[in-house]
Amino acid sequence: MLLLRRMPMQPGDFEYESCRLFLERGHKFERLTQEGLRARFPAFNAEVFSESVFDPKAGYVESGHVVATLVDYAKSLGVDLREQGKVIGLLENDRGVLLEDRPPRNNRGFRKLSESILGDIVVVATGAWTPYLFPFTKSLFRASGQPVFHFRPAKPELFVPERFPFFTADISTTGYYGFPMNQGVVKIANHGAGHEMSPDSPERFVTSDQENQVRDFLKSTIPTLADAPIVHTRVCFYCDTHDGDFWIAPDPVRPWLVIAAGDSGHGFKFAPVLGEIIADAVEGKPNPLLQKFRWRPEVCAGSQKESARCLE
Repeated sequence: MLLLRRMPMQPGDFEYESCRLFLERGHKFERLTQEGLRARFPAFNAEVFSESVFDPKAGYVESGHVVATLVDYAKSLGVDLREQGKVIGLLENDRGVLLEDRPPRNNRGFRKLSESILGDIVVVATGAWTPYLFPFTKSLFRASGQPVFHFRPAKPELFVPERFPFFTADISTTGYYGFPMNQGVVKIANHGAGHEMSPDSPERFVTSDQENQVRDFLKSTIPTLADAPIVHTRVCFYCDTHDGDFWIAPDPVRPWLVIAAGDSGHGFKFAPVLGEIIADAVEGKPNPLLQKFRWRPEVCAGSQKESARCLE
């Protein structure tokens, strides 16, 4: 992983604090000079970045493969998975959810069936659709869409993982990050304010303004990619909280209901540790993080810690 900054690192910066934690925990990393950045990772414009930090043991995982593996593992443990089901609401009096079966593709004769699933505790982890599935959370969460671009580089040799690692570029202020070439394309995305989405929103596409913005970013930072053709775009969905922290807490009005949401763009990478925290919330066990992720309707919009994510 490569952390890039235009300005020198200062206490409080994402990159500075990351390096501080690395040192505290004995995690080795390298600070590169502009000459070192140019020599090792030539796709980047070394003249733009005054600070470069390379972490040789960080990286990324293939999220689709991870989720598929977890599904198989859950099945092996006897977990009852309803992969064609769709939650359509809470059963307030019975402590449960109402599930509607979704028809398989190309099966016109399928009839929708509804089923009640009851439990002593209901855990809701419905991501970006939480404020729409459960309207009483609408003031707590915001479903947002972030632009993702897949470019086909003219010089693919510059974008293999050895020469183009996963990177962030002033991510707390610009929001931009990217991945090395995979199946012939380079993924560049933005971790920003995005635009509000709903389940019925037709705007599930990247806009021309967002394309212009990413190309402007690439012209100064990764010039060989600036004019590359875009082969695919998509919208990445977030469930945002007002302060950018997770929300893992029982509903004060419905103590049997635990909401686990508010990824704010960071959900998947924290998946290995979220289960234990959610279990503690369900079982009422003490956990210092549950105070941080408590039910907190008093937090006002605009409390984001990352300036790239603040709404204008």
